[in-house]
Amino acid sequence: MSDDKIIHFNPWRDFNDAAPLPDPFAVEPDPAQIARFVDVVFGYSEGLIPVRGFVDKGQGKDGRPHNIWIDANGAAPDKLATFAAWGAREGAAVYVIPGTVAETGQARAADVLQMQSVVVDLDAGDIAAKLDHLVHHLGRPTLIVESGGRTADGVTKLHVWWKLTEPAEGADLARLCQLRGDIALKVGGDMHFRSAHQPIRIPGTVYHKGGQERLVLIREARDLEFDLADMLERAAEMPPMPGVGMATAEPREKPCVDAALSTPVREGGQDAWTRFEGVSMAIGHYVRMAHEGRMSREEVWRAIGEYNAAMIRPNWPEDRLWVEYERLWALHIARNGPPLIRNDGAPAAREIATFTLGALLDDGTPMPDDIIGPRVLTPGGMLVLGGAPKVGKSDLVISWLVHMAAGVPFLGFTPPRPLRIFYLQAEIQYHYLRERMQQIGLPPEVMGAARENLVVTPKLKLLLDEGGSALVAQAIQQAFPAEPVDILCIDPIRNLFDGGPDGGGENDNAAMMFFLKDRVEVLRDHVNPDCGIILIHHTKKLSKHQVKEDPFLALSGASALRGFYTSGLILHRPDEDASERKLEIELRNGPALPSKLIDKVRSQWVEINPMNERLVRAEVGAKHDAERMRKNDVILGLLYEEARRGKLYTFAQFSEAFENTGGLGGRTIVHDRLSVLATKGNVKFIRGPAATRIGLAAERSKYGYLCVEGMLLGTGDETVDPDTGEVTPELIPALPSHYKCPQTGAVLPVENPSVWVYQEEDEA
Repeated sequence: MSDDKIIHFNPWRDFNDAAPLPDPFAVEPDPAQIARFVDVVFGYSEGLIPVRGFVDKGQGKDGRPHNIWIDANGAAPDKLATFAAWGAREGAAVYVIPGTVAETGQARAADVLQMQSVVVDLDAGDIAAKLDHLVHHLGRPTLIVESGGRTADGVTKLHVWWKLTEPAEGADLARLCQLRGDIALKVGGDMHFRSAHQPIRIPGTVYHKGGQERLVLIREARDLEFDLADMLERAAEMPPMPGVGMATAEPREKPCVDAALSTPVREGGQDAWTRFEGVSMAIGHYVRMAHEGRMSREEVWRAIGEYNAAMIRPNWPEDRLWVEYERLWALHIARNGPPLIRNDGAPAAREIATFTLGALLDDGTPMPDDIIGPRVLTPGGMLVLGGAPKVGKSDLVISWLVHMAAGVPFLGFTPPRPLRIFYLQAEIQYHYLRERMQQIGLPPEVMGAARENLVVTPKLKLLLDEGGSALVAQAIQQAFPAEPVDILCIDPIRNLFDGGPDGGGENDNAAMMFFLKDRVEVLRDHVNPDCGIILIHHTKKLSKHQVKEDPFLALSGASALRGFYTSGLILHRPDEDASERKLEIELRNGPALPSKLIDKVRSQWVEINPMNERLVRAEVGAKHDAERMRKNDVILGLLYEEARRGKLYTFAQFSEAFENTGGLGGRTIVHDRLSVLATKGNVKFIRGPAATRIGLAAERSKYGYLCVEGMLLGTGDETVDPDTGEVTPELIPALPSHYKCPQTGAVLPVENPSVWVYQEEDEA
């Protein structure tokens, strides 16, 4: 073959092998939206999902429908995304029947086995008004989907979805389809959705009608689920939309409660009402009884079971009965507020326990562990912490509770383990509570150990009455769903106090006993009968003598409080001018504990050794201490200022020169104060060559010239700032050369004049 007939392949010149360029304006499927849709419509279902793909009209294309069936499992979103990609390339719409079937090839209404969502297609008219009507009467939907289509006025058509708590099948499936038709009828939606096999577009796929490509888009998505029976009730109560919707049927007159409780009901709608209506009526009646406190929930459940056995033929399964009971209970609470808490665990009079002396003497079982030792808070006990406003109660309580939640001792109070604590406080608003917690200043390991165990409320605006108690009980159970709470702290009593039906205040003994027994103890018994209660309370103003004689008389309000608690703590300041606080302790379940002297040092509460506390004439002694500190400051200030004027003094000369200056007293007093300051290292000396080097005259004093930290000596000359021209006196550093030994009083040379050392810091 001649060379001119050979065809050479040159990839650089062959432009046909290049991949097609992507269209920057093409609309691509969204796998994330497809996955969200699959979870809402098929997340709980079993079986096969019928999927349909056919070419959208108005594109000038023809094509046969392409149908597939995929398993409703975890792989379904990926398979649907792959099918959607094919549809986007071929101009095909992707639809799904929102229910599952048993076998490939099945897609008729009779083939659908399960459906787990309610949908309405809004494709005409005032779609925004229709959506508002649905939301108002049926609740916010799980999904709102823009289907891709537009009305004649250019308004986006919508698919609205409510996800159910479980798949509907059998008779419930028929009720679901009827529900879809009823909703559509009342708002002017697409009535084709009365049929179970009506397909619908999948969000995340591409809409191609009329050659306009758009993404079928999820506009809103919420993690909401609905009970089918609840949706049926809401839809039945929803009125038709004026001018658009039509009523589904004439409403039937509901039976009265007495008739519902005493009339047998058979399946198949053979009677005046259905089994579902009868059961719902009976459960609703008993739920109201429990909500009003006339029956306990255990009694209610027993009565519902008896009604089911006697009047429902055949009986409902117990699990279905329980689901309906729980649904109606939650619905009633949502509509009517929290129920009255009944103290069902309290023993009746015939159950009062009694023990002989012999039985008590012979009982050698171990004592229960303290919640906070030693015997400060015992199981089922009540501790009251009182203190005057601004004395530091809340700060002390927060630090104490954090330590207890971390399982760490605090001021000698010891928990057996990290405790679960609910802190019900009604004084500090959220942002200031957050700030206080972040500035608490405790070790990171303590804060870390307490992170999940301490649950705090921001400032509450409620009373601990029936409704408030129910809300608090619900919050505690939500905070600690797995294990019961160990401590419930209420801070303060005054802001949450409920004196009962007579409306008494906290100074009324009857009102206080009502609050403690019918509110606090009932709440405790409801969440955990063995948990400890801590009540934070205010104190009234008493003289220091009265506080010293009996500090617990200072508790505000009725005296019944003191007779009720098992432990009492009073926080007060022995001296208003000092930072120390005293914590008085009174125990009923254990031996007496001595009072504690405490203070806050470097952001942490610490116990101070009581041996350092004055016992005699404490107030007078504190005043003398303050006066000595004042004189020390005056002396140090005078030495510093005189040096800047160019004057340094010896012991004797300073004592004589400043006698009675600034309230220092006589020469001897000034001399004694200087001697103390020198022993503590606040005053040092310049003598010998160190003095002559800075132009001081030779002196014969034992110590030399007095010197304080940071002292500058004026030379009498002036300096001029070259930049500003400012004239200032010339100052040179005056550094010490000797110091007074605190042990012997001898004058010793300073090792490093540039480093000032205080003797008290060395000893520490």
